[in-house]
Amino acid sequence: MGIISYLFQDRAANRGNFKGQLVMFLFRLVQYINRYTVLKIVCFPYLMWYRFFVEWRLGIELPRKLTIGKGLALYHGQALVVNLRVVMGDNCVLRNGVTIGHKKLADGTMSGSPKIGNNVDIGANASIIGDITIGDNVTIGAGAVVVKDVPSNCVVVGNPARILGAAVGSGSLQ
Repeated sequence: MGIISYLFQDRAANRGNFKGQLVMFLFRLVQYINRYTVLKIVCFPYLMWYRFFVEWRLGIELPRKLTIGKGLALYHGQALVVNLRVVMGDNCVLRNGVTIGHKKLADGTMSGSPKIGNNVDIGANASIIGDITIGDNVTIGAGAVVVKDVPSNCVVVGNPARILGAAVGSGSLQ
């Protein structure tokens, strides 16, 4: 994959959403820079600017070491927090207020971070916390708090999250 196609791999997923396209372009550029030590040194001011602009000004925390597949869509990106150890598959959707990360365990240590499959649609204000796995083709409803593994091809809602049923088509809970 050439650098141009790499930088624009999320453009189609964010069609009509300039903010989503901009944030994903800037994120992919940071990831590209992060691959090469020389680029990290030369582009250090850009790395700091990214952190200031995207994380502090826009309120979208997508750390440069984060692993995300192609086609990530950001709908109404605001107050979005994704831990740097999260692994996310292709063609996922994140909405405003989503938190994905580790949790503090009873012994004071931190758990691992979630592993999210392909084609996962995450509703507004959902929280996915802990060393869990979310399968492919899952829809997570708005406000859901997911702390346990979720199998593929289902819809999850509630606090604590429970499986509502099999995923229906490409519809989503908003």
